[in-house]
Amino acid sequence: MKLRTKDFLTFAEIDAAETRRLLDLAVQFKRRAAEGRAASADLAGRTMAMIFQKPSTRTRVSFEAGMFQLGGHAVNLPASDMQLSRGESIQDTAATLSRYVDVIMARVFEHSDIEELAAASSVPVVNGLSNSFHPCQTLADLLTIRERKGRLRGLRVCWVGDGNNVCNSLIHGCARAGMDVAVATPRRFRPMASVVDEARDSISVRQTADPSSAAAGADVVMTDTFMSIHDKDPARRRLFVPAYTVDARLMSRAADDAIFMHCLPAKRGNEVAMSVIDGPRSVVWDQAENRLHAQKALLVALAGGRGRGRGSRP
Repeated sequence: MKLRTKDFLTFAEIDAAETRRLLDLAVQFKRRAAEGRAASADLAGRTMAMIFQKPSTRTRVSFEAGMFQLGGHAVNLPASDMQLSRGESIQDTAATLSRYVDVIMARVFEHSDIEELAAASSVPVVNGLSNSFHPCQTLADLLTIRERKGRLRGLRVCWVGDGNNVCNSLIHGCARAGMDVAVATPRRFRPMASVVDEARDSISVRQTADPSSAAAGADVVMTDTFMSIHDKDPARRRLFVPAYTVDARLMSRAADDAIFMHCLPAKRGNEVAMSVIDGPRSVVWDQAENRLHAQKALLVALAGGRGRGRGSRP
C-alpha cells in the first residue's frame, strides 16, 4: 500500500481508510512473525536514519528491528553526535540525509523541529515522538485495541492524566477509527484545543476533571506518565497523584471487559497502581510489541512503494 502523505507527523495526515489499511498490513506482519517468518525483503536495500534528541527504548528498538526484518538498515544518530549539536541547521541536516537514506525517523523535543525536518527533506519523515504528538504509539494502540476487542468503531476510550503528546495523537487516531473519547485531566493540562476541535467533526470528545466520570462504561482505560524526563516538578506530582492514578477502584467504573493500556515507561504507584498494570486487564506488553508490527506497516507504506528519493533536491 501507499499513503497519500509523504510524512507521518501527528496522525492527522492519514484518513480512516488509510488507517484501516495500515492496521490490516500490521496484522499480516504480526501473523508472519508468529509463524516464524518475520524476515522479508519489503525494504531490501533501503536505509533509515534515526535521529534521537531524547532517550529511547521502545522507539529505537522497534524501528531498528523492524527495518532489519524488512531487509533494510537503520542508522542510529544521537543528536549529540551529529553536527546539529555544533550548530548545523535542521534544514541542512535534512538536505544532507535526503541524499543518503530513504526515510528519516526523528524523536525530538519541539514539534517545530520535526516539521522543519520534513519540510526540508525529499524523503519521508516519521515522528518518533515530539512534545506535541506521538503518532506511532497511536498506530500501535489502535492495533492492540482491535486485537482485543475485534473492532474499533463504536468503542469508548477513557484517557486519564496529562493531556500530553500521546493523548493528542490518540484523539486523532480515535477520530479516524470512530471511537469516542473521554479525557480526564486537570484543566490546565488538557489536550490541544485544535486537536479536540478537529476530532469533534466525527466523534464525541468529552473533557472533564473527574476520572471516575470519564471511566464510566469505558472499553479502554489509558494513561501515561505524569512526570516526563524534562518535567520533574514535585508540585506536578501532587496535582496528579493520587487524584488521577488508575487503580482498581477506577477500573471498576469501566466496562466489565475493559482493558488497561499504557505506552510505557511506567512509574508504578504514580499514574497506575501495580495491581492494575500487572493485573489481568493490562495489555501493556502486547501494546509494546505492536509498536514493531505497526511501524513495519508504516515504513512499507511510506518508503516501500516510492521511487528512491535520494539525490533529489528537497
